[in-house]
Amino acid sequence: MRADRDTYTHGHAASVLRSHAVRTVANSAAYAAAHLRPGATVLDVGCGPGTITADIARHVAPGTVLGIEPVPGPLEQARAHAAGLGNIGFALGDVYALDHPDGAFDVVHAHQVLQHLTDPVAALREMLRVAGPDGVVAARDADYAAMTWYPTDPRLDRWLSIYRAVARGNGAEPDAGRRLLSWARAAGAAEVVPTASVWCYATPQDRQWWGGMWADRILTSAITAQAVDGGHADPAELREISRAWRDWAAHDDGWFLVPHGEVLCRPSAPTTSTAPPDER
Repeated sequence: MRADRDTYTHGHAASVLRSHAVRTVANSAAYAAAHLRPGATVLDVGCGPGTITADIARHVAPGTVLGIEPVPGPLEQARAHAAGLGNIGFALGDVYALDHPDGAFDVVHAHQVLQHLTDPVAALREMLRVAGPDGVVAARDADYAAMTWYPTDPRLDRWLSIYRAVARGNGAEPDAGRRLLSWARAAGAAEVVPTASVWCYATPQDRQWWGGMWADRILTSAITAQAVDGGHADPAELREISRAWRDWAAHDDGWFLVPHGEVLCRPSAPTTSTAPPDER
């Protein structure tokens, strides 16, 4: 992202960062784990509070990881999460103009980033540029329109409608998951492997965490002002939506599914040797 070009729909309020801070390779980047090998160099685009970044650093040690953000706010928390890891660093960065030479990284990773960009294809093209000839770009994004839950509640229907309107008002694409394959192809990737995975919140503990987080986020994050200022909702309706989230979390049958699209993209065809086995 570029701070002067794109609007991060969620912002960096505490209610947002506490959601990001539970993310790991296992629950957010399993599709790319096979490429996070010891010795690999990794660029983590839009690293946020850095929990995935730090986990990547553990996977690739003694390889190195650089996490970048377009604004300094989340980086203090990211550095705290990475305390004690000697193979990780953080810096400001612009995904549209990465300050690295061609082919600088084995893996370029972006989790929940492309959905917030006004030009995700340009961003992917730049990420492919800095991936090595045998490297990969790994991107994963949620698909809001495909989210589903039980029990039904018209107030949560409004939550989804309002969120999608706010994101679209920022020139972004909230239903990014289903578009990752097309964006990667448009960016010129030589090879794209598309997959999908989900987060499911259905246990009492998970419902309290997810529902409580959104009950707070709809009232305390950047979405709040964007929804009101954009004419998508008024404060009274947002308070009612917050109550809906807490009602859902308290329901014994509560269930919520967040689907994600994923792509592993190569900037060029993988290098393979044609020499006989005894000459390799």
